[in-house]
Amino acid sequence: MTQRIVLASGNPGKVREFSELLAAHDVTIVPQSDFAVPEADENGLTFVENAIIKARNAAAHTGMPAIADDSGIEVDFLNGAPGIYSARYAGDGGSAANNAKLLDALHGVPEAQRTARFQCVLVHLRHADDPTPVICQGTWEGRILTGQRGDAGFGYDPLFYVPDEGCSAAELTAERKNQLSHRGQALRCLLAAFS
Repeated sequence: MTQRIVLASGNPGKVREFSELLAAHDVTIVPQSDFAVPEADENGLTFVENAIIKARNAAAHTGMPAIADDSGIEVDFLNGAPGIYSARYAGDGGSAANNAKLLDALHGVPEAQRTARFQCVLVHLRHADDPTPVICQGTWEGRILTGQRGDAGFGYDPLFYVPDEGCSAAELTAERKNQLSHRGQALRCLLAAFS
């Protein structure tokens, strides 16, 4: 029997990734936007705290099991910034503004000092009051390019260079990205917890 789980996000890129990754596991992902769930107040200080806040909010408003992720990019030269503030690094300007701000912050920084990683923390709650959330984490190492490359993916993908692949995350096929990415790693951890 197919299980329906609400995803604490309305981001079409995330919804597509989660749906693709979970399709073979009899899980149907339903975005919280289908239920007009209000955005959670992400006032946590870590990826884990924010993911739990978002999952509890989605589960409370829908009465369904929920999955939430909090993810972002940590740049070593910027002492881990933008980190938990990745989605709103440049305010409400979206991905284009965030990418422009990151490029500006790293202007003139040598390649060797542009190391970075994507982090993803995934939380699964069986219900809004679940006292034992399943917490999974994935980390994807790379570095920040000096300009955007590729038009697949979303967010910081066009700036994130994957050394082992010789290209940006936005130049990978969806299948390859799911194999390598921080979100794919965290999701495989979560799937192992389901089985």
